[in-house]
Amino acid sequence: MTTAVHGTVRLREVEEDDLPVFFEHQRDPETISMAAFPPRDWEAFMAHWAKIMGDDTLIARTILFDGQVAGNIGSFERDGEQEIGYMLGRDYWGKGIATRALSAFLRHVTTRPLHAHVAKHNVASMRVLEKNGFTLSREDKEFLPEEGVEGFVFELRST
Repeated sequence: MTTAVHGTVRLREVEEDDLPVFFEHQRDPETISMAAFPPRDWEAFMAHWAKIMGDDTLIARTILFDGQVAGNIGSFERDGEQEIGYMLGRDYWGKGIATRALSAFLRHVTTRPLHAHVAKHNVASMRVLEKNGFTLSREDKEFLPEEGVEGFVFELRST
């Protein structure tokens, strides 16, 4: 159950000091299970973020909640589709922060359609997407086939 929490949600450019927090978020066992995304070790993680921060075609932002680094959100092209992705630290789940952060992000990223891939068991993320106008587009049978995890692709066609 989501309980909206009053507080300020703000997006800003990713800073180098945010990366250790992001690293810990992606290592959390519940986050790994929910997102169905394997964690990276420190070296691979830093190489991944160096690529993100050095690519002007990618948009990445830090999600702040009351001034604290709560997670990150970004948009990128993959396989000819513009996509979005986000990750919040578990302490920030279920409070409406992801919904508010995605809403703010969508005001700045105006490319449409936008796509989001989500594991079928990640109901919370599906709700965040739907609250922001995304609709179920298709199944994603190749989400993580080696792990037996299937997903959905959600799409946002208009603002």
